[in-house]
Amino acid sequence: MSALRILIIGGYGTFGGRLIRLLADEPELTLICAGRSTAKAGTFIAGLTARAELVAAQVDRNGDLAADFAALRPDLIVDASGPFQIYGERPYRVVEAAIKAAIDYVDIGDGAEFVAGIAAYDAEAKTAGISVLGGASTYPALSSAVVRNLTDGWQSVERIESGLAPSPRAGLGRNVIEAIMSYAGKPVPVIREGRAENAPALIDSRVFVIAPPGVEPLPRMRFSLVSLPDQLLFPARWSMLQDLWSGVGTRPQIMLRFLYLCALPVRWRVLPSLSPFAGMAYWVMGKVAWGAHRGGLILRVAGRAADGAPVQRDWHMIAEGNDGPFIPAMAVAALIRRRLNGDRPAIGARAAMDEITLGDCEAQFTARAIATGVREDLPTDAPLYHHVLGEAFTRLPPAIRAMHTDPHGRTVRGRARVDRGRNPISRLIGALVGFPKAGDDVPVEVSFTREHGGELWQRRFDGKPFSSFQKRGTGAFEHLISERFGPLEFGLALVLENERMWLKTIGWRAFGIPMPRFMAPSGDAFEHVEDGRFHFHVEIRHWMTGLIVRYRGWLE
Repeated sequence: MSALRILIIGGYGTFGGRLIRLLADEPELTLICAGRSTAKAGTFIAGLTARAELVAAQVDRNGDLAADFAALRPDLIVDASGPFQIYGERPYRVVEAAIKAAIDYVDIGDGAEFVAGIAAYDAEAKTAGISVLGGASTYPALSSAVVRNLTDGWQSVERIESGLAPSPRAGLGRNVIEAIMSYAGKPVPVIREGRAENAPALIDSRVFVIAPPGVEPLPRMRFSLVSLPDQLLFPARWSMLQDLWSGVGTRPQIMLRFLYLCALPVRWRVLPSLSPFAGMAYWVMGKVAWGAHRGGLILRVAGRAADGAPVQRDWHMIAEGNDGPFIPAMAVAALIRRRLNGDRPAIGARAAMDEITLGDCEAQFTARAIATGVREDLPTDAPLYHHVLGEAFTRLPPAIRAMHTDPHGRTVRGRARVDRGRNPISRLIGALVGFPKAGDDVPVEVSFTREHGGELWQRRFDGKPFSSFQKRGTGAFEHLISERFGPLEFGLALVLENERMWLKTIGWRAFGIPMPRFMAPSGDAFEHVEDGRFHFHVEIRHWMTGLIVRYRGWLE
């Protein structure tokens, strides 16, 4: 017999279904997948492999909830249906029924007013002896956990910004689109320069780059303001906030422009709401779902450290493939696993801002292709690669880390093999850039010089010079190495994989003009260690010319 019976309303929906998948390996659980259609619930659970007991049931949040709860006898009710922004005249029907039945309740709500308003049921929940938690989702459960973690020990928190970038192939549920369209163009609370203000949803915007240390970043993107519980809840928790803002970034970015244009008639009061057009928006977004199947989140905090010094920290997360859409359900999954271990939330009704820790979610991230990391300001004299890699710099193999630690004025030597392309155009390009000639055992010498805020790398292959200039990227090259070869500049991501540091070309410019990525040279470039010695491998090729140059060898 299971230790806990969990009723999940909306169990075969976007987030309810993922919650069931997250918990399906727990043999002590009975997971009741519920919705308006028992047949759909049955079909969904029939396709799952589970150690938990799975049950299909019919529960309509607008139906006879008292009878449903009495028949199903759950220990915990999870509302994962939504959209919480448009729950109608009685948005807390499930909460009220849970209190009347004395059953613990939690939801995956992201509606700002809904989550903030759940505290009104605190006295009733305490009388019933149950816990009622709202917003156990990315916002505010995960977001507040991140802020608490990043600002532990600070004197004050003065800025909190966040940007959520779903994968363009994530398949956002219609409920999510309906929620966004319900408030598009309408005023959303923000804090600017210490003043509480309103700004138009999907119209006000900011720019972020999501780049966990040691991971290929997402492109620099524009994010549009959205309505989230954080805007209503955070000012009471962090009373010295000077800046509070949350947004969403879509790819392709043309979709953000589409949503911006759709929101303008509401802002101008030509239309009362975009809710009638939610179906059209859902269809359009499904048709333009192109781009890398990766999503991410950034949370930026700034304030005063314990000694009063100004400090800023950024928490970055990137999820690969289909793993990103599981994140909104992870807070509830963590709460349920805690309860299996005897840790039941305190009685009362409140937003789920203090119920989980960042570690609770990171424990789930490790089982999936989800990378996270923190970036913060380093001393200006820190090594260039440390600035770009952030905390991942310490994870480099010692020989690679030593090569990039304060190399100013240092010369290293080694041997290399060099291959050159035979295409006449590739040979011309190689000659113009100054790439070395082909050879099997070529003496190599590399000198490093700090200048103009970066590093000049002067290479000599068999005595012939070949140089490039590296610095921290800015703008479109933020969190990248910017490497310049004459009139060509490349943005290189530093990616740690399989004990190697890969240098991946993210973008490039010619004579300062951004160039299409498909026209950029390609090829593998990485550094690794063999027998304790630093090794390098650089290959440059182009789809029009084939191989241009490949040089690989060692330095010490």
